[in-house]
Parts: sequence; structure tokens; C-alpha cells
Amino acid sequence: MPENQFPVTPTVVRLPRYTKADQEEILGNSDDPFGVAWTGLTWLPKEEHFGVRHDGRLVAHAGLLRLPVAIGDTETEVVGVGGVAVAPGMQGQGLARLVLTTALEHARTMGPQHALLFCRPPLTPFYQRLGWHLLDKDVLVEQPEARLVTMPLRTMVTPLRDDAHWPSGPVRLFSLPM
Repeated sequence: MPENQFPVTPTVVRLPRYTKADQEEILGNSDDPFGVAWTGLTWLPKEEHFGVRHDGRLVAHAGLLRLPVAIGDTETEVVGVGGVAVAPGMQGQGLARLVLTTALEHARTMGPQHALLFCRPPLTPFYQRLGWHLLDKDVLVEQPEARLVTMPLRTMVTPLRDDAHWPSGPVRLFSLPM
């Protein structure tokens, strides 16, 4: 069996915290580990963290955060999903799917009807295979100095309840993006 493969199905664990060192353990030391520095955006840290370890090393992560949002005239909350990462040598084994599935199971207990994430266009097919849907509307997000900007990344949503329906109308996140 290759060195970077799991002998059995990996287990997702809830992490008590997720630090810059943890991120570097997965993605290495990079100024732009997620490839989004070009956006110039300031991001919020996540509050709930899920990860997979292999031989004592953190190799996958997904984070969650409840956020206030307006969709049309409806003010509500969403569970923001972010920091999804799999170590380069461990990709292609379903770890992103596994850690996201576990994180979304927890998100269903957090109250909001939907989860929302921002991603680079090449990643949208992956999330679509997991049941996420692209929003065809611009999403406004807050930035420092009370600036309101249009999110330059793709916005995707997924329901957290069987009866959840995404309202129509413009979307505004009442916070920094996650």
C-alpha cells in the first residue's frame, strides 16, 4: 500500500482549535494556500473545526461559522463553510468529501437552513457533485473600513434541511466572508 494511503476508512474528528500551524501542517507554508490572495479580501476565522489525521499528521480540514445574511427581504443566518483543505499528497482519496460530510452533519444541528461557501471556479464541479448549488446572483460581503464589496469568487449553497428553499433576491453577508 502506498505510504500516503489509509489502510482503513479514515475517521473525522472535531478539532478543539485550528491554528496557522495546523493549516501549514496540511498545506505547507505558503503566502496564498487557498489561491485567493488576488481577491484582496479579509476573511473571518471559522469557529467549528473538523479534521482527519494520518500517522499523527493533520491531512484534511473543514471549518464552520454561523453568519448573518440577507436574501432579498429576508434576514436570516447561514452556516459558512471554509478552510476546506486536503494535504497535496493525500488528495484523491475522498478526504475532502469525508470531512465536509461530517462538518455538514454538525451544521444541521446549528440552526440555519442553509450552508454557504465561496470557492474558485475550478472547484465548483467538486462541490456540485456533493450537492452544492451555484448562486447566479452577486453576493455582497463586508470588508474593513465599512466597505461593502461584491464577492469575486463563486458562491455556492446547500440545504441543511429537507424542506429548506433558498429565497430569491440579492444576497448580502452582514460580516466579513468566511
